[in-house]
Amino acid sequence: MTKLKIGFLHPGAMGISLAATVGNTGHTVYWVSEGRSEATRQRAESQNLHDAGTLEALCDTCTVIVSICPPHAAEDVARKVLACGFRGLYLDANAISVERTERIARQMEDSGASFVDGSVIGGPAWEPGRTWLYLAGPQAPEIADCFAAGPLETALLGGDIGKAAAIKMCFAAYTKGTSALLAAILATAEASGVREALEHQWSRTGSEFAAQTRQRVQQVTAKAWRFAGEMEEIDATFRSAGVPGGFHSAAAEIYRRLAPFKDAEAPPELDAVLNTLLRH
Repeated sequence: MTKLKIGFLHPGAMGISLAATVGNTGHTVYWVSEGRSEATRQRAESQNLHDAGTLEALCDTCTVIVSICPPHAAEDVARKVLACGFRGLYLDANAISVERTERIARQMEDSGASFVDGSVIGGPAWEPGRTWLYLAGPQAPEIADCFAAGPLETALLGGDIGKAAAIKMCFAAYTKGTSALLAAILATAEASGVREALEHQWSRTGSEFAAQTRQRVQQVTAKAWRFAGEMEEIDATFRSAGVPGGFHSAAAEIYRRLAPFKDAEAPPELDAVLNTLLRH
């Protein structure tokens, strides 16, 4: 195996787990400390990532770059990488629409860089069989080899750019989209004075759905700030496919309203979540 120098932009909670798998596989992993938080620095140091200091230095050092950032930043990150003269292999593993993925791919290819379309399904990859990196594009097998040691799992979807983005959009449309829907249902029931009756109806057959829904709505608040952008990407993907995207546009607004819970140390009380939704 050829030992590669692989850069990560940027090692957040998910990114650092992917970087750990790359390190497990025997490659040298780099990150950029410039402009990043102390929390990011601590994550990078915990997995022995090498600090390139600046984006320019990272692009000069690494032959492979992995982008994993909030959806709204994906294109900006790609443009900055190209502006640094990077002409290696670029993996975009962000939760972005098929159209945005294809646009970034064209920009990379027009500039002489190679592009692989990627998407992550599951939580941070610390256990085998729990988190999957889907990959598409002619050089997807090369990226899969970078993660061969696990615990992150990889799955190849063929050579067509956009397929990895599409499976992420379709998967998250249900998992994260229905969490937003349930939050809206509970808030509407609360405003209408029927939440207790609704939860009782859900529980009539011994179902635990009411309790599960309350917990789900409370827990999703931690990443609501990030999910808003993802819902907009799903909206765009649906519309490009000829399907109405309005539901996920509304889901994005639900998550925007819940964004103030980003830095909470523990899941908020349900009443606080519903009051926040209704105050708008």
